[in-house]
Amino acid sequence: MKVFVSWSGRRSKVVAELLSDWIKCVLQASQPWISTRDIDKGAIWFSEISDQLRETAAGIVCLTQENKNKPWILFETGALAKGLSTNRVCTFLIDLQPSDIEDPLAQFNHTTPERTSMWGLISSLNNCLESSRLDERILRQVFDTYWPNFEKLFAEALVNTPTEAEVEPRSGDSILAEILSNTRMLSSRVRELEGRVVMSPEPVIEAGTFNSRHYIQALARNANVPIQQVLESAKSLDIPYPEVKEWLDAYRIVHFEADGKIKGGGRSKGPAA
Repeated sequence: MKVFVSWSGRRSKVVAELLSDWIKCVLQASQPWISTRDIDKGAIWFSEISDQLRETAAGIVCLTQENKNKPWILFETGALAKGLSTNRVCTFLIDLQPSDIEDPLAQFNHTTPERTSMWGLISSLNNCLESSRLDERILRQVFDTYWPNFEKLFAEALVNTPTEAEVEPRSGDSILAEILSNTRMLSSRVRELEGRVVMSPEPVIEAGTFNSRHYIQALARNANVPIQQVLESAKSLDIPYPEVKEWLDAYRIVHFEADGKIKGGGRSKGPAA
């Protein structure tokens, strides 16, 4: 089972390498993959990473204050989510709290560097091993053996990789705007499901909480994400351009050419009232 470990920035890279080694020690049948060491010299890195993403069974995104809105992190997370159910993609919060995370990353399960949370992560990965999974009693013994070393090395990693830039904490207005947006989205989704139940005699089955359209819509709302990144992510998730254009027109100040293509970079309109 391949586990893709995503990172961006010095602190995230160091922790990603530590996490990759630790997962391999605890679950020897797993195959953690991280680009810093597993791409052959001379390989075209973008193509190689795309190939690895297609073969991945689970994904872990290592987030810090500095990289949580970086395009590369958002690209890899979207690519992971395209091929996996939401419960097989999680974020690892290195120096963050769940409340610090905005959409679209807020849609995923969060793991923190605490014993209970890390046990949950390892248990989930173990379940992905299917026939090679460890019995829970054995898994607990192995986890208990390797946990103190991870805890020690993680603390050292934080000390040895100080933040390179001060990042302002998330504002209360930002959190309230997200709550409002998510409430409206849930309300719209409930109405849609209710309509499908009324119109169709067939049972309505939802396959997980991740929705690629919701993901791209969240990218469009996030002013930190370049518009070109929104378009590329939408294309990779097979979202029709007219839908993306509609969202950008709603959330960003964007000028469109006569043929419908975007002119210039655009900027945020701010939270809707």
